[in-house]
Amino acid sequence: RSTKHSYFQQKETQMASSSYVLLFALLALASWQAIASDPSPLQDFCVADNSSHVPVLVNGFACKDPKDVKAEDFFLAAKLDMPRDTKANKVGSNVTLINVMRIPGLNTLGISLARIDYAPLGENPPHTHPRATEILTVLEGTLYVGFVTSNPDNKFLSKVLNKGNVFVFPEGLIHFQFNPNPYKPAVAIAALSSQNPGAITIANAVFGSKPAIPHDVLAKAFQVEKKTVDWLQAQFWADNQN
Repeated sequence: RSTKHSYFQQKETQMASSSYVLLFALLALASWQAIASDPSPLQDFCVADNSSHVPVLVNGFACKDPKDVKAEDFFLAAKLDMPRDTKANKVGSNVTLINVMRIPGLNTLGISLARIDYAPLGENPPHTHPRATEILTVLEGTLYVGFVTSNPDNKFLSKVLNKGNVFVFPEGLIHFQFNPNPYKPAVAIAALSSQNPGAITIANAVFGSKPAIPHDVLAKAFQVEKKTVDWLQAQFWADNQN
């Protein structure tokens, strides 16, 4: 009887241990989900205090005293109704980003937006936003857009968008927009799920880094000759972000 009793005690202990492991795994998963994007605000607002010299490290910006907050902290005369210059770079596009650096009131609110102008045959080249999902709305013209899924599939999903159409680019995935019309420009507005989404333009990062990535590394990675890498690194990789 004592042996049977010990057996059941051992089984109960094993089941309890399994329950604790499962609970820990669920809590870890929930915690990961909670920090996957900008944290939720714990107050009405936390206006960025760009003049603060307080020696504190925060994921964002130090907050202005609420009693000093003004309507101007949430406002920007961005003139997003005005066309932007798309001839200043070789890719033929101009991204006007409105983020926390331009509107202090966006601090901790987890959102920003951008106006994107495309010249005829212009593009917003392959890039990624490491901290944000993007939802794009075409205001004028036509855009060919797409993104690529992560390894190992690297599936390419693309769509032709017309005026009024909307498309979503998942957080962190490489994506692009291209204006296929050789005669007419295009305009889009993008909303992004971060106060500071960041942008990594693939060509700029790989071939325009400072200092340059050794050509031996890139030649192996892209399976090309070193002289091809040298030529690419010698190009002027213009930034279309404004």
